[in-house]
Amino acid sequence: MLKLKFQKLHTTVVRSINAASIIDFLFQEGVIGEEDVYTLQVQGDTRQQCRSLMSLLHLSDNPQAFVHLYRAIKEEPHLQWLINVIDQLADPLPFSQPQPTCSSEPTGNSCVCCAEIIY
Repeated sequence: MLKLKFQKLHTTVVRSINAASIIDFLFQEGVIGEEDVYTLQVQGDTRQQCRSLMSLLHLSDNPQAFVHLYRAIKEEPHLQWLINVIDQLADPLPFSQPQPTCSSEPTGNSCVCCAEIIY
């Protein structure tokens, strides 16, 4: 669901975040690799850097990519407003699914409110 929320907010994210700090966080967490970091860093324009990062994450097979992106944004105090927008965004799916709760997950996975996502 976070992936769909980020897709819906793509323009806002690209205009708002400092990609360099997000790239560093995602590399630290193992979401993106050395080649990805290099490719993103050599792009001079910060918006293009962010666009490329978002494309890379959307193409990623890492099921936690957008959870880590959410966490990276949450680490930036000046982006708390963006976290609020993401959290308040309605479920982008065309049908409503019940939301998992932390205390009742049968798989032991945590929900988005705990910075984890169920797949």
